[in-house]
Amino acid sequence: MTEFNLQIQENSDGLGDRLDRYLSQELPDLSRSRIQQLIEQGNVQLNDKVCTSKKINVKLGDRITLEIPEVKPLELQAEDIPLDILYEDDQLLILNKPAGLVVHPAPGHPDGTLVNALLAHCPNLPGIGGVQRPGIVHRLDKDTTGAIAIAKTELAHHHLQAQLKAKTARREYLGVVYGAPKVESGTIDFPIGRHPQDRKKMAITTVEQGGRVAVTHWQVLERLGNFTLIHFQLETGRTHQIRVHSAKIGHPIVGDPVYSSGHSVGVNLPGQALHAWRLKLQHPLSGELIEVTATPPAHFTKLLEMLKRRVSPSYDR
Repeated sequence: MTEFNLQIQENSDGLGDRLDRYLSQELPDLSRSRIQQLIEQGNVQLNDKVCTSKKINVKLGDRITLEIPEVKPLELQAEDIPLDILYEDDQLLILNKPAGLVVHPAPGHPDGTLVNALLAHCPNLPGIGGVQRPGIVHRLDKDTTGAIAIAKTELAHHHLQAQLKAKTARREYLGVVYGAPKVESGTIDFPIGRHPQDRKKMAITTVEQGGRVAVTHWQVLERLGNFTLIHFQLETGRTHQIRVHSAKIGHPIVGDPVYSSGHSVGVNLPGQALHAWRLKLQHPLSGELIEVTATPPAHFTKLLEMLKRRVSPSYDR
């Protein structure tokens, strides 16, 4: 357990600020989202009383105690799960993730994850980037398919994370959405944060309310009656970003069980029709540009074929 004890002095820079903002200024090694999480979990005391609201303004003389519980390493087991490898060398691995595969262990998914498969494929992976998510640089939702990069060394992990932060890595997606956008392309720029009522969902929220900047670029590839195939490019990488942004503009992803409830396409899908199609990044050691394209899964192509036949009954693949 790590503990920080602070008291608001007359010359404190954060005097009058919200609790989470004050703590993020005083403890720069902790992200604001991490501080908000600690507050919500009851790990912050204000004047010797547990405080679970990040919105309280601190005032002169306030005493704040912040506790950071020790992280218990997960006991991860290697599992022989087949991997569709798109690229691999001694620094990194790029895979085509199938639908239904959770990226890393979490409550409700203690095993059978991509991380368990990686431990069997890469014996030296444990500890790379942390014990809980070894090798994971970015993630895909359980039912989102496609290209995902894995770091096999600490150097690669730091380098790839830096590329994502600097927005030099390019992540492109294909998605089928409900409806027909009135224009051919656009940019969705709305902050995304945890849903205020349902903590398992994300939502459009303000930065002041804990939302993080999220930007998605999109372009129509094919119009299919009341459905549209869209090319998405991520500028940021927030949880459920494309799914939340698509729903926000009135064109949710087909088959999304969380953000497109009430819609139907008349075909069984394992989840949302969203595929991480292309990944471009710089090799962490050589600096070479690595570009991989992940073939969409069978259910995605079958969906497109069905929609094309609806629009043009004479369509023949």
